Amino acid sequence: MTPTRRVAALAGALALVVAPAALPAQALAPAATTTVAASDPGTYYDGVEGLSGAQLRAALTDLVSDQRVLSYSQVWDGIKDVDEDPQDTSSVVLLYSGTSSPKSNNGGGVDNWNREHVWAKSHGDFGTTAGPGTDLHHLRPTDVTVNSARGNLDFDEGGTQNQEAPGNYADGDSWEPRDADKGDVARMIFYMAVRYEGADGFADLEVNDRTGNGSAPYMGRLSVLKEWNELDPPSAFEQRRNDRIHDGWQGNRNPFVDHPEWVESIF
Repeated sequence: MTPTRRVAALAGALALVVAPAALPAQALAPAATTTVAASDPGTYYDGVEGLSGAQLRAALTDLVSDQRVLSYSQVWDGIKDVDEDPQDTSSVVLLYSGTSSPKSNNGGGVDNWNREHVWAKSHGDFGTTAGPGTDLHHLRPTDVTVNSARGNLDFDEGGTQNQEAPGNYADGDSWEPRDADKGDVARMIFYMAVRYEGADGFADLEVNDRTGNGSAPYMGRLSVLKEWNELDPPSAFEQRRNDRIHDGWQGNRNPFVDHPEWVESIF
């Protein structure tokens, strides 16, 4: 992100806090901008107290790997629940655009929404296989055209603005999401790297500090994703999503939504 855009982003974030009512209705301001503190849901993180670095990572891998694995068809219903628009329960909030779309509008048409793999499924060649290919912690509803534009690009800053979803930028090897989604994207990527360590038959997914990773089981760019995690802390919508995945679908959590400070310790 250029210095000019970063200043503008911070100014915009301040404006949202001061006067959220001024946002267009489709921007879903309360869900996207209300931040919450780190939280320990019950006893879920018992046993990780005092750990850091590699020990913390190993403990979290064991913890989040205890999950219910969904089929790809179940993901449709899962997304309709966990990404439900808090202002319109018949719709879901779309990643990257921030707009709301009817739950019934899922499909493959130009104006439909479909399932975006935030950790691109070609980065590790897991496709839609039950496991990383069906994990709700990185699957989000996205406009079909915007999903296609993102493709399997790594994450970094810069490029040409996407006309369908203003605020998102792309170049030949990377995608920059809009400011309100930057932290969400980073925490989903960090979750995937900790959850899928190669011990369950899937590729060992890792975050590196480059772009253009192609089909290797890597996603970048680490330094930028760490910055996004700090600049865009977890929102109330993101926390609710984490709760719903845990309570109603997979039985596991994204630790970096509950404790974004663990990113610095592990990565």
